[in-house]
Amino acid sequence: MGLKIGIVGLPNVGKSTMFNALTKAGAAVANYPFCTIDPNVGIVPVPDERLQKLAEMYKPEKVTPTTIEFVDIAGLVKGASTGEGLGNQFLGHIKEVDAVLHVVRCFEDPNIVHVSGKVDPVGDVEIIQTELCLKDLETVSARVRKLEKNSKSGDKDAQLALSVAQKASKILEAGTPIRKGEWTKEEFPTLRELQLVTQKPVLYGANVLETELPAGGPLVDPLRRLAKEEGSQVVVICGKVEAEVAELSDEEAKVYLKEFGLEESGLHQLIRLGYQLLGLITFLTAGPTEVRAWTVKKSSTAPQAAGVIHSDFERGFIRAEVMAYDDLIKYGTQQAVKEKGLYRLEGKEYIMQDGDVVYFRFNV
Repeated sequence: MGLKIGIVGLPNVGKSTMFNALTKAGAAVANYPFCTIDPNVGIVPVPDERLQKLAEMYKPEKVTPTTIEFVDIAGLVKGASTGEGLGNQFLGHIKEVDAVLHVVRCFEDPNIVHVSGKVDPVGDVEIIQTELCLKDLETVSARVRKLEKNSKSGDKDAQLALSVAQKASKILEAGTPIRKGEWTKEEFPTLRELQLVTQKPVLYGANVLETELPAGGPLVDPLRRLAKEEGSQVVVICGKVEAEVAELSDEEAKVYLKEFGLEESGLHQLIRLGYQLLGLITFLTAGPTEVRAWTVKKSSTAPQAAGVIHSDFERGFIRAEVMAYDDLIKYGTQQAVKEKGLYRLEGKEYIMQDGDVVYFRFNV
């Protein structure tokens, strides 16, 4: 499972510029709304220096990083939920992502028009949030109507589903995203089946001028306050700088970023915070054929991690042979790790750890 992030925002906030920089995919960019007519998708390898170290050790035929997928949704406007602009056509694409990157314009530039006539980061967020809530309300209302008929039969599952849908409806009617509601363990699986956009976690991308790096200018402060209130985070990014970084080698990029007081690129920040937001970790497999990184949830068991590689691995799981990446680097070889007593045989209950180097044994 790779991480999939949908990029949303008003027109002319720098979404497509940001998408191009992050993915080098070359989506069309123009100074007018709805330049992006189809959702653009870019798949980016997740930077992980551990892969290179393992490749030097195992000398595999190929090295395969895990990936992050960005989906650039066309600029939404007020009324998008009812079809204004190109709204309905694009809101459906957001349902397929794991998290949302909401790009917010936090810079003044008289040469780039703002769809609302003025730069107002919090106001922009509220417009998008309202449209997404209205879209979810449309989904939930249709679900309530259907469930009201089914629940009359006394079906307990239908009654629970109706209760959850009605609760979601009240939250959305108040203009509140579903993720801000309080949900019980019993309600959550039913809620997840609704695939509501406002249930997804959000990162805010504050698009600033290069002169305002690394902290961002005064327009970022109200966005930070809003994000803090809802337990989210803000990534300060300059689309222009990211576009430059995308064309440089790793070493050149480090030198260039330091000129702006940055330790890492916007892409690296987004991936790191995205993994934190969704509770994801990376485990590794290594051998002469391939060195590869894999993404799983933090709480994943060994069989579940095996299933990410292939369903047969999970179905016929016998055991996992595990060593920590740090131990492997410290002692130099798998054999040396074994001799130190740090090479472990783990069963079905083992919870995977970030940086585990694993060999799965299975029998189908």
